[in-house]
Amino acid sequence: MLIDTDPGVDDALAILMAHAHADVAGLSVAAGNVGLGHTVRNARTLVDLIDARTPVFAGCSSPLVRRPEEDAAFVHGSDGFGDVGFPEPQAGVEDESAALALLRLTRERPGELTLVALAPLTNVALALRLDPTLPDRVKRLVVMGGAVTGHGNTGKVPAEFNVGFDPEAAHVVFEAFPEFDLVDWEATLRYAFDDAEFDHWLTAGDERARFFGQVFGTARAYNRQNDRSGVIAADALAMAVAIDPSIVVRSERRHVAVELDGRLTRGATVVDWAGRLKRPANANIALEIDAGRFAAMVRRALGIQG
Repeated sequence: MLIDTDPGVDDALAILMAHAHADVAGLSVAAGNVGLGHTVRNARTLVDLIDARTPVFAGCSSPLVRRPEEDAAFVHGSDGFGDVGFPEPQAGVEDESAALALLRLTRERPGELTLVALAPLTNVALALRLDPTLPDRVKRLVVMGGAVTGHGNTGKVPAEFNVGFDPEAAHVVFEAFPEFDLVDWEATLRYAFDDAEFDHWLTAGDERARFFGQVFGTARAYNRQNDRSGVIAADALAMAVAIDPSIVVRSERRHVAVELDGRLTRGATVVDWAGRLKRPANANIALEIDAGRFAAMVRRALGIQG
């Protein structure tokens, strides 16, 4: 598994899940939830927490074309990890840039790696511009992004954050990959965890649960103040689909594109539900998942056995 990420609270849970269930070849890191300096440091903090040797590759500090209109520090805290104030991590950062690492690792292990994209797609798009044959070497691409019926979570009404942060990058990726799995924002709302149940998991788990309880405080307070019920674990849901695709109970294959120019809709994921564009379906959109199995994966990532 190869993870492109911008940690971020929900990225943290997804990365804990990945290390609990799979071989992680690397973390390629982009700016998104917060700036690149913070996201790289947060990735290193996670590597320390789980005592792994997972390499961390720093990537793009800004979108491909335009400056971002917003980040998500108001949700995740100014440092992306709830402003807890963790010490300087011991894990290092590789000299190789994220885009080049994506290309090298897939060349070394062609057809073996699932690429899990939890961040704005800037690093992946840059890799594709350097080498358009990247999709031929990726076993699966799983994207956390989009809002398939327009219920986004940004200042642009239909847009979801990852796609809205760098719409051009998402356009490049969606055009280049003939097939990918899409776990959108709306799905993550449907599969939010009950607050009381999640609190029990945090109490029952190990140091990973204690860590996540610390970093999650700011995001949890934001969600409560903005009528978002339950524990929304967006990147964790995408990671569950990446780890075990059979967790998806219902999905639909459709062509998905990205709106680049609309005054009110820039960054929206446009799903051709009725096949009007006559273009091949590129996205397998996860609509229903096995909630019990998803919960079990999260519990294991928090150190709860059984």
